[in-house]
Amino acid sequence: MKKIAVFPGSFDPITKGHESIINRASLLFDHVIIAIGENSSKKTLFDINQRKQWIEDTFKNHSNISVECYKGLTVNFCKTKNANFIIRGLRNSLDFEYEQTIALMNKKLAPKIETVLLYTQPEFSMISSSTVRDIIKNNGNAEQFLPNAIKLD
Repeated sequence: MKKIAVFPGSFDPITKGHESIINRASLLFDHVIIAIGENSSKKTLFDINQRKQWIEDTFKNHSNISVECYKGLTVNFCKTKNANFIIRGLRNSLDFEYEQTIALMNKKLAPKIETVLLYTQPEFSMISSSTVRDIIKNNGNAEQFLPNAIKLD
């Protein structure tokens, strides 16, 4: 049985921290699906098609990584993809508290799906999409926090 994992998020934008987690996950699983969640109540800075293109560009040389968009519960998306794992990245203990709650709820909803928590590398622990968005909105240079495939205009 293939080990298929889903790495869900808004990726608004994808960061070097995300990239690191995905690269490491691609070594652990047969296939990793980067799943861009569409959340109508969340205000995003970048269009979902732009985010998808950036992620595809970032991982274009990885045959076991794909990118998809989805709506609804992550566990339901996992079921449609025959994925038995959800990957989540952790930067610090605050992330752990949040992710633990989500993982436990997902386990109740879908007992066969396991959540795998991967800590980010220390040099990326201060990077979050929200802080990168703030830098971009305020005309700062955020490129050092983004994968090399992403070029902001």
